[in-house]
Amino acid sequence: VYYFKGWLAVTSSDDQAVSFAVPSGNFGNICAGYIAKRMGLPIRRLILATNENNVLDEFFRTGVYRVRAAAQVAQTSSPSMDISKASNFERFIYDAVGRDPERVRELWRQIDGRGYFDLSGSAAFRNVRDSGFVSGTSTHQHRLATIRRVFRESGLTIDPHTADGVKVGLEHREDGIPLIC
Repeated sequence: VYYFKGWLAVTSSDDQAVSFAVPSGNFGNICAGYIAKRMGLPIRRLILATNENNVLDEFFRTGVYRVRAAAQVAQTSSPSMDISKASNFERFIYDAVGRDPERVRELWRQIDGRGYFDLSGSAAFRNVRDSGFVSGTSTHQHRLATIRRVFRESGLTIDPHTADGVKVGLEHREDGIPLIC
């Protein structure tokens, strides 16, 4: 609902597109944006922001979804995104592979067996590229700089997770397209 509410708040016509920047570790919130887009909400880009635990950013850039062992998960200043395996991600992958449940099962077997799956070069990864997702990573230093910048420019203090979203959102911002973080 808040994707629709956000869109209504910043647009002046029914067909005006917006982009959303969303800090994400578990993929649930941004998956809701993807569903809103599939329902017809004119979303130009879904900008996925990760912290140093950049499993999702790596996937959207390369097509390789590589789960990290618990020992490889960094403890960061945006801890809600300190996740190595996004529990909501297979909902998106289900669409990317043509809604084929057997293909999804096979991909998750690959994760269990070798720790990753690779869609690069496949029709499924072309679907990922066409989905409107872009991504990026933010570090502790980026978070601090973004929190300071937003405070300096607006007087608002944002949390570290929002700072990840703002930092990556601004990297992917397009002229003439409202950006909601």
